[in-house]
Amino acid sequence: MPRVLITGASGFIGRPLCAQLAQHGYTVRAALRAVQPPLLRVDETVTVGDIGAATEWDTALENVEYVVHAAARAHVLRTTRAMAQQFFEVNVRGTEGLAQAAARAGVRRFLYLSSIKVNGEATTVRPFRFDDTPHPQDDYARSKQQAEAALTAAAEGTRMQVAIIRPPLVYGPGVRANFLRLMRWVDRGRVLPFGAISNARSLVSVWSLNDLLLTLLAHPRSVAGVWLVSDGEDLATPELLRRIAHALGRDVRLAHVPTRLLRLAAALLGRGAEMSRLCGSLQVDAAPTRDALQWRPSVSLAEALERTAAWYAREQR
Repeated sequence: MPRVLITGASGFIGRPLCAQLAQHGYTVRAALRAVQPPLLRVDETVTVGDIGAATEWDTALENVEYVVHAAARAHVLRTTRAMAQQFFEVNVRGTEGLAQAAARAGVRRFLYLSSIKVNGEATTVRPFRFDDTPHPQDDYARSKQQAEAALTAAAEGTRMQVAIIRPPLVYGPGVRANFLRLMRWVDRGRVLPFGAISNARSLVSVWSLNDLLLTLLAHPRSVAGVWLVSDGEDLATPELLRRIAHALGRDVRLAHVPTRLLRLAAALLGRGAEMSRLCGSLQVDAAPTRDALQWRPSVSLAEALERTAAWYAREQR
C-alpha cells in the first residue's frame, strides 16, 4: 500500500484526513511534535518536534511516496513581531526544509495546504482565481505565499509534483474562531445586527476539502499547480446564519443595522478585521478545479452544516 506522510495529523483537518486515507488503502504515517495524541488512529507515527528550519525529516520520509503538509502556524487576527517571526520559521523555513528533504527522498507528490489569503482578503469585481497574482495582506498570508515559492523551487528538476491547495474558510467538527462564534450566537438566541449585510463568501467543509486531497493524491495525471476549492455555493452572512439556525433547530433574529455603522462600531472596539470578514465578500472560482480533476464536493453545504451542527450539539452545548 502507498505510504503517505501527514503533518498536522492531530489537527482539525488532519485528523479526519488520516481516517479517510486509511479507508482508501493508504499506509498513514503521522509526523508529530511529541507523543501520539489520544484517539489518533494511524498506521505509523514519527516524532519530529517543533517544525522549523532545523527539523530533521529524513527518518519520517523513509519509504514515503506522498506528503500532505497540513501543519502550520495558524492565522490570528492581531499579530506581533514575535508572531511574524514564528510564521516565517514554521510556515516558510519548516515547509522549505520538508520539501527539500521530500525531493531528496524521491517523494512523488507533495500536497501543501495553503490559504486563499494568499490571493487577498476580499473580492469585489470577480471571484479569486488560481492564476491571480498573489496579494497577501498580513504576515500569515505572506508566509504562506513564501512557503509556496519555496516548495516550487525545491521541486524544480525533480520528479516531485507539488500541488498547492488554497481553501477559503473551512468548517466542520472542531471548527473554531468566527464560525464557532456564529454558531454560539445563533444557539443562544441573540438578536444579531447583521440583517443588512449584502455580501458573498465561499466556504468549504472539511469533508469536501479532504476529498479533494484524496483526489489529488490518486489522480492519474500531473497535479502540479494551484488548486482552489469551495462547497460550490456562496452565501451572504445573513443567509449563512439562517442556514446555521436551521441546522441547529433554532430561530435566528436579525436586526437590519447599516453595514457602515457595524464597521464603525467594530473599529472603535478594535475588532475591525473581524467585522470586515462578516461584512465583506470573498469568493473563489473553483470551476477550474472541478473541470480539470472531474471532481465535485463530496458533501453538500446543507449536509455539511447538519453534520457540524450535530457535533456542536454533542460537544459544545
